[in-house]
Amino acid sequence: MKISIGLRLFASVLLSILAVTASAVYLLRQNVLESFGDYAVQIELDRLEELSNDLARRYARHGDWRFVPASGQRDWIARELARLQGERAARALAVPPAPPAPELAAPAAPAAPAAPAAPAAPAAPVSPVAAPAPPAPPAPPAAPLPPLPPPALRDAPDPDEGASLQSRITLLDADGKLLAGRPPGSLPLARRPILLDGRTVGYLAVARTARPTDALAYAFLAQLKASLWPIAAAGVILSALAASLLASHFRRPIGRLANGARALAEGRFETRLPQERSDELGELAGHFNMLAARLEGAEQARRQWVADTSHELRTPLAVLRAQLEALQDGVRKADPEHVAAMLRQVLALSKLIDELYALARADIKALDCRREPFDLWPLAREEAQAFADRFQAAGLALECGDAPPRSMVLADPDRMRQVLRNLFENCLRYTSAPGCVVLSAQVEGAALALTIDDSAPGVPAEALARLGERFYRVDASRSRLGGGAGLGLALCLRLVEAQGGQLRFEHSPLGGLRVTLALELNQ
Repeated sequence: MKISIGLRLFASVLLSILAVTASAVYLLRQNVLESFGDYAVQIELDRLEELSNDLARRYARHGDWRFVPASGQRDWIARELARLQGERAARALAVPPAPPAPELAAPAAPAAPAAPAAPAAPAAPVSPVAAPAPPAPPAPPAAPLPPLPPPALRDAPDPDEGASLQSRITLLDADGKLLAGRPPGSLPLARRPILLDGRTVGYLAVARTARPTDALAYAFLAQLKASLWPIAAAGVILSALAASLLASHFRRPIGRLANGARALAEGRFETRLPQERSDELGELAGHFNMLAARLEGAEQARRQWVADTSHELRTPLAVLRAQLEALQDGVRKADPEHVAAMLRQVLALSKLIDELYALARADIKALDCRREPFDLWPLAREEAQAFADRFQAAGLALECGDAPPRSMVLADPDRMRQVLRNLFENCLRYTSAPGCVVLSAQVEGAALALTIDDSAPGVPAEALARLGERFYRVDASRSRLGGGAGLGLALCLRLVEAQGGQLRFEHSPLGGLRVTLALELNQ
């Protein structure tokens, strides 16, 4: 099943967004639970302010914690909280008497003239001295504290602890020793000090539950859970948008690459891709263009090779056919001279076929080479002396340098003779008279360099790199008029490379061509 790049990108982006969202929700949930747990404990500590003040007053009256009973310590704090809650409820229900108005005492002063009357004598007990003082106005009520839950009312059970607030309170002295309430356990304690005249005389501690009991935390988490579907829908929409943009960004160059590869498969090697990107796709387009150029060059070379091969084969065959037809028509007689001419054409044709066969085997690394140690310098001098008469007849002087200190190499002697014969034949064909050919050798590191120099005419600089190509011939003096099919140097190059050596072409100090044959010395 074919899955497009756009669909793959969409799935990748969607999974990434969902993974990030799930991680964020999980971390947010953990942080919310942790934060609401701290908030719930702080609220519970604030609810114990009244108990803390009451314990501080009782500690001031007794001077220590002797008023805390030694038995029933775990339930004592719960009973104290119930007692304080009852007192607070009683104070809230009590109605204080209204204070007398100050202006009602002034009209009682005119009643003094009635004193001479007899019935006024019993009024003496109502004198201001004997009358009770009016009650003082009550103090303003204290600010209301957050309401405490009744003892019977329990908080939502904690799945780990399962205890209400009253059973999670611990009373400690200033040294942290247990006085009453819940014994310290594995749950962390949040403490508030009990202060008396600025001095800490004890602590009220509340054990944190493993999960928050505040309803706000669960309400927030429930609302967050309800928002997951919109978040998921937004993630899908964003994934589709991002995938479409990325797909369009990558699909165009990939599509061009696919079309270009299809064109190459169809044989259109002139295809090129625009290099307008600076990323890996742009680099891939550059490599594609290089591959297309190589394939185009190889195709042109193949066509040229077929054309050159056909031409080289056609020439001796045409000459041989013409001579045979002349003999058949009686134009020429079958004398030794004509038979020798036909034999030369057959030998040239055979030589061309042998060279083509050797090049073909060299291309597939199947060239037969029998490598053995032998002395190259005497073999090279022997082959040069074999061409001495032909050089003299062509007006060329042959010079041989001094023998090198070492000349034992590991190669195939027969292949080396073939290489040297082709090189000397090349000098004979393309060196103008009067001229000279110089053979020399020197040791270069661990290799023996055998050098053949000839005199003018030289080879253009742009033609040096192509001398090893098949059927390549330099214009002017180094042309096909001197004979040869342009396969000699190409065959020499393949034969030397097959034996681990090198064949280099350079300008000669004598004005012609220098050919250097380098083979590793046999240690």
